[in-house]
Amino acid sequence: MSAPVQHLSATGVRSHATSEAALAATRRLRILAVTPHFLPQIGGTELHTYETARRLAAAGHHVAVLTTRDDSDVPARDVIDGIPVYRAASFGNRLDLRLAPAIGRVIRAGAWDLVHVQGIHTLVAPLAMLAARRAGIPYVVTFHSGGHSSRLRNAVRSTQWRLVRPLAARANALIGVSDFESGYFREQLGLRADQVVTIPNGAHLPAPTGRPAPLGEGPLIVSVGRLERYKGHHRVVAAFPHVLRRHPAAWLRIAGSGPYEEVLRRQARDLGIDAAVTIDSIPAGERERMTDLLQQAAVVTLLSEYESHGIAALEAISLGRPTIVTDATALGELVERRLAVGLAPASTPEEIADAICGQIERPHQPPPVELPSWDECAARLGELYASIVTDTPCVS
Repeated sequence: MSAPVQHLSATGVRSHATSEAALAATRRLRILAVTPHFLPQIGGTELHTYETARRLAAAGHHVAVLTTRDDSDVPARDVIDGIPVYRAASFGNRLDLRLAPAIGRVIRAGAWDLVHVQGIHTLVAPLAMLAARRAGIPYVVTFHSGGHSSRLRNAVRSTQWRLVRPLAARANALIGVSDFESGYFREQLGLRADQVVTIPNGAHLPAPTGRPAPLGEGPLIVSVGRLERYKGHHRVVAAFPHVLRRHPAAWLRIAGSGPYEEVLRRQARDLGIDAAVTIDSIPAGERERMTDLLQQAAVVTLLSEYESHGIAALEAISLGRPTIVTDATALGELVERRLAVGLAPASTPEEIADAICGQIERPHQPPPVELPSWDECAARLGELYASIVTDTPCVS
């Protein structure tokens, strides 16, 4: 008898319809999604906003995105896949504060039925919540919490959460993308259990191309995620000399882009392992290459200090790849379900290497899993919006 498939979309909450018909059954609304960053930038919040916005728009809702800009090459107004995008000039961007005074004006000027604040970690969130509240527009907030490479930003986060609590507590709904995130913010903000709902992100891995590029003769180790210090790539690099002593032909591929790239390259050179380390990214529009890469991996690692959901690890697990994660934040849920091997946040390079070699030699085979879908995520949001906006006329 085959093992039962674990449905990761559930994460402890009731399953919902995932079809476009389920979305279309909700009332047609004018929805403004407000997010600090949007396409062409790519990240978890940007992807979530894009994938859900286009599905809600396809179901007949009028959806627009309000974001910020600090690059004159990016237009102030744009249309992406039929979705209007407004970009407000912002300040304090080096620390990712994103102070954008025009956000309030756009919210107050539009005839929005509901404002969805996507992400709570910048000044965009309180500005958007305050403007919606003053305009009498219902608003919901998805936390989209994440790590940060700045020690200063990490140190002030608890204070930041307390400052936004009065506005967040008055939201019509608060959303966590995992049980961990929902519980974390209930505790941080002192919220009742019924004030926070869990709606997981979706995920999608296309079929492989069938033409994987050879990367080396030995076992391939893949470390996934944006190139930021908090993502933990440097921990895998530090462990890799110990891996090479046991598996001299092993190969490390760091898949991502970001500001920490040169630090990682220098670290590999200083350790004398740069010939065994490749660092590059896979363009967002070439997801088949990510499937190819993960399928080739002997071991996949995600040693991040903080993850609100851990989609990259879920994708590797869905392909049956032995996966090593930090046993903390949302990644700890994967360890608890025996889907991934967990390492303590303070693990030494030797302990990390031992775990990697252990998975090369005696791989943990995760049970079959079904990735959460963007259709389900958008459908649940549509149902939530409709339950909030009960007296709004349909948009013609």
